[in-house]
Amino acid sequence: MRIRVRHATTYAYDEPAWGVIQALRVSPSDHDGQQVLNWRVDIDVDGFLRESRDAFGNVLHLFYAEGGVTELTVRVTGEVEVRETAGVVRGAREPFPPQVFLRSTPLTTADAGLSAWADAIVAEDPLARLHRLMAELHARMRFDAGVTKADTPAAAAFAEGHGVCQDYAHIFIAAARRHGVPARYVSGHLSRIEGGDQEAAHAWAEAYVPDLGWTGFDPANGVCADQRYLRVAVGLDYLDAAPLRGARRGGGEERLSVTVVAREPTRQRQD
Repeated sequence: MRIRVRHATTYAYDEPAWGVIQALRVSPSDHDGQQVLNWRVDIDVDGFLRESRDAFGNVLHLFYAEGGVTELTVRVTGEVEVRETAGVVRGAREPFPPQVFLRSTPLTTADAGLSAWADAIVAEDPLARLHRLMAELHARMRFDAGVTKADTPAAAAFAEGHGVCQDYAHIFIAAARRHGVPARYVSGHLSRIEGGDQEAAHAWAEAYVPDLGWTGFDPANGVCADQRYLRVAVGLDYLDAAPLRGARRGGGEERLSVTVVAREPTRQRQD
């Protein structure tokens, strides 16, 4: 399946901002399940843009603009061929062993309530346990945009019982690690047939299954990742894999707008 992506993020400031720095994790990498056909990152203000790899093996663009900036737009366009692998990720860059992803972070720490829920989900087979975690989390939580923030911990979202894909991923990761299963956060895109522009990219989780490897679980939708999922970046939590993170001096109030389109290109009829 071919997925075409258009992703635009605009920052607008009340007054000029100086020393603007943006860390961009918006470019996917090849692995056995996906092949990047073409990809482009454009920024509409003068500055320096450098490409490298971060500690997790993600493509990282660092952008720096010294002059006063009142508005900045990052545009990402590209196409990727994605193949069905039943959620299993092979051939990706893996700088760290799976055990690194047992490490808890402030966003993925399980409190007493989350721990008790996770401990109650049992199955002899590790893969079956992960499927149960995903299914029960999907049934328990309500998808609700605007009630959580980027810095909302998994325990807080779980206690509230609602959130967005980022929260579902953090809760799943916390529960999997509670069971001794390495788990990590994934940012990327989900190709959707219905609807128009989306207001954000997508997020899900990967867990390391013995004799299988890293496998994608999307508790927000209650399914394992398939050919509709375009994988971009991974990390211990959202902060390691966020599409854009930045810093600046001045600028006053910041307004942010995001539009994302990720879908299969429309095939033209051949008469």
